[in-house]
Amino acid sequence: MKLLEKKGAETSVGTSLAAVVPQDTRPWYRVPHLVKLNILLLVPLMSSASIGYDGSMMNGLQTLPQWREYFENPTGALLGAMNAVYPAGKIVALFLVAFLSDRIGRKKTISIGALACVAVPFMQGMSKNTSMFIASRALLGFFTSFISQPSPILIAELAYPMHRGKLTALYNTSFYLGGIIAAWCTYGTFKLESTWSWRIPSLIQGLMPALQVLGIYSVPESPRWLVAQGRKTEARQILVKHHAGGDEFSALVDFEMAEIETALTFEADTLSQNSWLDLIRTPANRKRSLIAFIVGWFTQWNGINLVSYYLALILNTVGITSVKEQTLINALLNVSNWLAAVFVGALMVDRLGRRTLYLISTGGMFISYIIWTSLTGSFIATNNATIGKAVIVFVFITNLFYAIAWSPLLQAYTVELYPYTLRSRGISFLYMSSFSALVLANQVNPIAMHSIGWKYYILFCCTLLLLLVTIWFLFPETKGHTLEEIVTSLGMDKCLGTWKNVLLGKRQKGTQLRWRERNKGGVYASVVTVSQSSANWVLATGYFSITQDCDLLSVLWASLFNVSLTFVPPTAEKVDLLPL
Repeated sequence: MKLLEKKGAETSVGTSLAAVVPQDTRPWYRVPHLVKLNILLLVPLMSSASIGYDGSMMNGLQTLPQWREYFENPTGALLGAMNAVYPAGKIVALFLVAFLSDRIGRKKTISIGALACVAVPFMQGMSKNTSMFIASRALLGFFTSFISQPSPILIAELAYPMHRGKLTALYNTSFYLGGIIAAWCTYGTFKLESTWSWRIPSLIQGLMPALQVLGIYSVPESPRWLVAQGRKTEARQILVKHHAGGDEFSALVDFEMAEIETALTFEADTLSQNSWLDLIRTPANRKRSLIAFIVGWFTQWNGINLVSYYLALILNTVGITSVKEQTLINALLNVSNWLAAVFVGALMVDRLGRRTLYLISTGGMFISYIIWTSLTGSFIATNNATIGKAVIVFVFITNLFYAIAWSPLLQAYTVELYPYTLRSRGISFLYMSSFSALVLANQVNPIAMHSIGWKYYILFCCTLLLLLVTIWFLFPETKGHTLEEIVTSLGMDKCLGTWKNVLLGKRQKGTQLRWRERNKGGVYASVVTVSQSSANWVLATGYFSITQDCDLLSVLWASLFNVSLTFVPPTAEKVDLLPL
């Protein structure tokens, strides 16, 4: 796949950035600096695998008689608590993690979390009683936030622009990779008659954080974070090395630096610094945060959590009680989910778009969940083994539909919606929503399954229908734009927009060109920065602000001697931009 060609670039990041991307027909895996960068990004990509390992491990442990007997057959509220304390610990840590991610950087925050997540699994694996097991899981959840919150942000801010969509989508697919490792570990140890049948999988939970500890120091820091700290030279060096292959005069690097610097300046002028209220202060940010809440909450509360943490209860409902069969189904389910998340979700994200994937995923889940519910009711009434097997088929189908959007896009979609200044807090808010839903689901699901059985599934059929309608009317498409451009897709009270492909006559790179905007509402300053020039024209990119809500603004061509750039806000008349 030739990801460096202009056509592919326009699909991934839009025409303005595509114009300065090097025209190279080689696939990325034959471009040395991109190969190195993508290998380094595997380190933060592993963070989601640690979370996936936990869910699959707990599924597996519940099938083991050795684990159940050691902890006196936990059921109902106690079983829910043993699962729920893990996401509860993550919620407690999120405010601290958001602060550290912006203060000391994404990389150092991940380092702290990875070190702790190597040590805490030893406490879990060596647990002597239920209290120690629960305490270790709460502590593990707390430090998991240190690796899970900054990682997708670092990937989005460091990735090569044309790879950003796929890499951020791949991030959460590693959830299933962790699940695969855990599922096969418990499948491999279930024959052990001692407590090591559950202690070994618990200890192995520290494996992926250990790999992160070894690799994190080779990963560059986020260029956007460095620019925000005033360390522009370091940021530029990282972009030159990893995006331009050492080319100091790269038009791509000039473009990225100009875009980052201008965007951060704009955000500093328009947003209150370090205030969580900024997430809901303006109509645009309230919409962003509403979408983040919906994505986070319903990633857990769309029925999938029943399979993620309580597969054994579902299998018991349809008569599959063998430990071997339950652990094998858990393992195969993780493999199929991972394949769907990677090859349908993550790798198609720039072709189909985020919104389309969400609609396909949720619609497919809705239909398959209805069939799953109906078949389960029929099995309970008839005890027909064939119907029981059909239920398992639709458990797999429901999970496959879930995996093509809700898994890969959890962080990938949300991280694109927020501007830099709010990105860390926005992702923390996403996780608060998701982990809160997970705590509630882990506590409620086993109680509901015990009380009303398969009829509980009807709730999720209704939820999925409501969710499908919400996505249709609320979720915007973000493919084909840079991170800075996406800020405009939801609008801002002081709108941030981009000049695209503006012909201004020959100018030296780095020159800032200023206009005033003349409108009934007043006159507002605007700046563009020259990023690429030839004998008689330049490509300039920049930002402007107005005092009303607006979406992406269409910008037309302008010549050197007649600079009149026209854009059309949806709530205003045409505005002419004149040179100061």
